Amino acid sequence: MYAILPRGSDLLLTHQSDPTPEFQLPGGGVDPGESPLRALHREVFEETGWIIAAPRRIGVFRRYTYMPEYDKWADKICAIYLARPVRPHGDPTEPGHMAIWAPAGLAADLLADPGSADTLARMLR
Repeated sequence: MYAILPRGSDLLLTHQSDPTPEFQLPGGGVDPGESPLRALHREVFEETGWIIAAPRRIGVFRRYTYMPEYDKWADKICAIYLARPVRPHGDPTEPGHMAIWAPAGLAADLLADPGSADTLARMLR
């Protein structure tokens, strides 16, 4: 679950400093017993400190990637949601993450994940 979060002409991204510094769409995995939408709200909050509203799924892609926190490769199904950032509630609680507002026109070029970048670029066209 990942979120595209527009406000005016900017998008809210997260910058992850470890293990490799990179810009990402805020989001992540679903914990056991958690609904996908609840996971989206939680992950966005943990990585940006923002509360979101009105998420709507706009795309899905597959990504085969190494997950260093689990020391394994995974075939991930990545759902992308468009949502409204409502308000900040503090700093990110996820270690090594920082909330960044980026101009929408540059955001797709900043994203490390090609699937996220492609979905964002298509949405902005």
